[in-house]
Amino acid sequence: MPQVKRLFILRHAKSSWDDPGLDDHERPLAPRGQRACKVMAEHLRANAIEPELVLCSSARRTRETLEGVAPAGEHVIEAELYSASTGDLVERLRRVPANVGSVMLIGHNPSVQMLALRLARRDGDAAERAALERKFPTGALATLTFDCDWSELGPGCARLAAFLTPKALTPNSGAGAATPGHPA
Repeated sequence: MPQVKRLFILRHAKSSWDDPGLDDHERPLAPRGQRACKVMAEHLRANAIEPELVLCSSARRTRETLEGVAPAGEHVIEAELYSASTGDLVERLRRVPANVGSVMLIGHNPSVQMLALRLARRDGDAAERAALERKFPTGALATLTFDCDWSELGPGCARLAAFLTPKALTPNSGAGAATPGHPA
């Protein structure tokens, strides 16, 4: 029986627009983004989410998200992920070695949202799929599972196991810490 693989797609946390003259690649996280990283880091640890490999865009806000969330695994910063299209992301993931069981990709919209939607079958949780279709907010995490090799990734090959936002994990936001696929 093939090993179930996991893909964690994390959009960078909220970035700052305080300096309009700053190059987009160099924009840092806003205070709200820093708080979201702490919430997501707590969620990762509480749910033993430990990717073996983390692929991260070279943009400052994605690198700061990586630092703030501090996931387990080997961290690889790749400049190509900054401006990657959805197709580029699929091609990059297809190059992940077959023996790697889990990957976290930290990137940018709209590519990360379209990647999750392209890979996820429509037979999963309708409410989570609808939420993902509406918006992939900054700091949000989509978890997909699949049983093919990375080299075989394609449309509809994965199940959307969970989709959550930092707001949903914040106790004062009106939502509890428990989420489908990720117990509190």
